[in-house]
Amino acid sequence: MRIVFDANVVVAGAGWRGESHLCLIALARRRLQAYASVWTLDELRTTCSDLDKEKRFRHSPWTILNWYYCKVRMIEPADLGKQRSRDAKDDPYLAVAVAAGAKLLCSHDRDLLDLEKPFGIQIVTPRILLSRLYSLREV
Repeated sequence: MRIVFDANVVVAGAGWRGESHLCLIALARRRLQAYASVWTLDELRTTCSDLDKEKRFRHSPWTILNWYYCKVRMIEPADLGKQRSRDAKDDPYLAVAVAAGAKLLCSHDRDLLDLEKPFGIQIVTPRILLSRLYSLREV
């Protein structure tokens, strides 16, 4: 399944053990194929560096982030035309999802989640993503 992860999901997955981390495990198990652009990975690196400088992590997130940089497929973002989200920093994630033909974008960001299904791309939280990946069919 093609997906785009917002930086907040990847940072949370690399820095703490919760639902976001389980999403990265699904990526490692090849249940998902993640896509990103130079811009989205730069934002991820900046966000993680800022949190690391503030000593917000209990353990270093860099091993997981470096693994993520190797796993994610790079893509040139699509041109969306006008701004789609309340926060202009969210549009690059939509642009990557459109270009990749992704059906899902995973985020904790309310500005993205409120868009619901732009361009046919469903925006979901890590919890919803996990519930879809590991549905009752596997029980």
